[in-house]
Amino acid sequence: MEFRSKGSVSIQDYMGDDCTIVNAARVSFARNGTFEIGGAERGLIRFLLENRHGTPFEHVTFTFLVECPIFVAREWFRHRIGSFNEVSGRYSELAPVFWVPEVPRTQRGKAGAYHFTPIGDPVVQARTNITLEALYGLAWQAYEALLSDGVAKEVARTVLPVGTFTRFYWTVNLRSLFNFLSLRNAPQAQAEIRELAQDVETLVSHRLPETMAAWREAGGTAV
Repeated sequence: MEFRSKGSVSIQDYMGDDCTIVNAARVSFARNGTFEIGGAERGLIRFLLENRHGTPFEHVTFTFLVECPIFVAREWFRHRIGSFNEVSGRYSELAPVFWVPEVPRTQRGKAGAYHFTPIGDPVVQARTNITLEALYGLAWQAYEALLSDGVAKEVARTVLPVGTFTRFYWTVNLRSLFNFLSLRNAPQAQAEIRELAQDVETLVSHRLPETMAAWREAGGTAV
């Protein structure tokens, strides 16, 4: 078995760049397209963001491969303006990869307004991970035993916890990606999805440096 404290995300494919956004906006005025970004183009991108003209950003799309625990994937799938294809526990045997916290945390406050702080006690830290790893081990033994008895994969998988890692493809346009980042990269988002959202933002920024810089300057909100 393998234990991880963080998932991973990578770009598998993408379409469009900073110029794509500019050209999608300028076609409204029958303007010719450009292949270079200068001052006028940067100004236009900022104008679109500041005035919430979102449709030009829909012409840039990304396909990501995400690996994360199931409880993170379920939060991710709440962003329904996108396309998802996840590894199927009905058709394939799942891998024995499970999530454990790098440092466990405690929860304080009221529902909807919780705040979280790391648990500093090394005894509690160790006991948390020992408990999780032991339970994962029992769940995996049960899963393998059911499969050995000929139980269908779609039934056997039900013994596995939400800390089991999954993999999925996510295809999304940039406008919807802004919405995702504005929510999941926020301080109140769960740490495990926030870490991956930060990775998504970094990856996208490498391919859309002008747009992402302008988006952050405009407040990093949905458009």
